[in-house]
Amino acid sequence: MCTYKIHPIVLGTKVFDKGMMTYQHGYGQQYVIPIYAWYLEGGDQKVLVDTGEMSPIQSPEREAAIGGRIFTFEDGLARWGLKPEEIDVVIHTHLHNDHCENDYRCPNAAIFVHRAEVEHVHHPHPLDFRYLEDYIEEVEENGQLRIIDEDREILPGIRVMHTPAHSAGGLSILVDTAQGLAVITGFCVIDENFNPPLDVRAMEMEVIPPGTPVDVYRAYDIMLEIKSMADVLIPLHEPKFAGVDTVGE
Repeated sequence: MCTYKIHPIVLGTKVFDKGMMTYQHGYGQQYVIPIYAWYLEGGDQKVLVDTGEMSPIQSPEREAAIGGRIFTFEDGLARWGLKPEEIDVVIHTHLHNDHCENDYRCPNAAIFVHRAEVEHVHHPHPLDFRYLEDYIEEVEENGQLRIIDEDREILPGIRVMHTPAHSAGGLSILVDTAQGLAVITGFCVIDENFNPPLDVRAMEMEVIPPGTPVDVYRAYDIMLEIKSMADVLIPLHEPKFAGVDTVGE
């Protein structure tokens, strides 16, 4: 069996109201999230999950807030001996802009994305301003997109699962590691979403849905399924991974 190490690479941050992460909770609290790409090391191909921001703000204040360094795309890859043109595969959790701004820097990559995300990036609902087709036009014209319609294996030890919790075509990435099955969530959450504080659990809520869900009831059920199946749970914007070199060893 092929197993992988997962390397978080911080390629940006956002400063916003915590309620953007935690549905009906945390409003009025300023919160800083890291924006990641995840390098999956272990197979014979060089694989990234998401590509992050094009021009991240790099400041001591932002780095202190997340507890780790913020990199440009090239510098983040270089930490692992990689160059953008060497990336073979990109798998997208979804196509909100902060997850795909560096796609064009990977001219030789096959880019896997759910069909619903491609449809939404070209025809977004007015409420979903996070889709900007400019970031995928070049790779689409180059024939790099590989459209996903169902749960499937991408490479040995790497699978995708359709999880429309935060976006219609969200894909969670299932990765075989030495510690068991790791799941990178296909929706924007932090650890608190999966491990709510006591006051939330007192209301008989086992998880907190994403702050901006597509269907909040379905999002809740999806999160319970993901939580039950993951040996290593990786919420997509959890700050604790910003200071970690490797997950899944």
